[in-house]
Amino acid sequence: MITFNGVDKSFTENRKAVKGLSFTIERGEFFVLIGPSGCGKTTTLKMINRLIDASSGTITINGSPHTDVDIHELRWNIGYVLQQIALFPHLTVAENISVVPEMKKWKQKDIERRVDELLDLVGLDPATYRDRLPEDLSGGQQQRIGVARALAGDPDIILMDEPFSALDPLVREQLQTDIKALQQQIKKTIVFVTHDMREAIILGDRIAMMEEGELQQVGTAEELQQNPATPAVSASWGVFPVKEISH
Repeated sequence: MITFNGVDKSFTENRKAVKGLSFTIERGEFFVLIGPSGCGKTTTLKMINRLIDASSGTITINGSPHTDVDIHELRWNIGYVLQQIALFPHLTVAENISVVPEMKKWKQKDIERRVDELLDLVGLDPATYRDRLPEDLSGGQQQRIGVARALAGDPDIILMDEPFSALDPLVREQLQTDIKALQQQIKKTIVFVTHDMREAIILGDRIAMMEEGELQQVGTAEELQQNPATPAVSASWGVFPVKEISH
């Protein structure tokens, strides 16, 4: 569904943030990008919805170059969840979730129905939370609203950039469980960035390991641990009890 073919990104003449990326993310897959800080994983994620444009190479979605699509239409059809959550503080929960459907000119009754449907989906009672402001919510509740907002326009693709890393461990663990269960229910393509190996093992159908802007290997957690393609992959995955974590 999403294919990178020889993609480079340079921010300066002498610095390539990513180099020669070539891989495919399948429809309905939970695909995790992992690697140390500065390895290019967030840059890779942002190139999908053109928050950053590639310097060379091509990115296709459903077989067509994503640069051929109007940029606003492209972004309306790709949900985005950030670490910072970034809810609009002066808007209610319902209004936050409604932003993209309103841009897409949905009927008001359809928007209201979608808000309630999504609140139920992320485990928050619509009657209780619909009219609350973000300041009235816990961090975990705000992140659930962030996920609901990303799903509001019924996009095929959801991008998630370290969405749980600022949360306390118990809340983070619960949201990992919930987002995995949600993915199995809604069958969206999720591209998820993390630097946490345990999180990658729990969530990823496949995992792409990055190092210094280059793709080291793509595969399941078991494949990366049992058959590492590079010393960097071997060093990163050798100590994790993959089967114990993933089951």
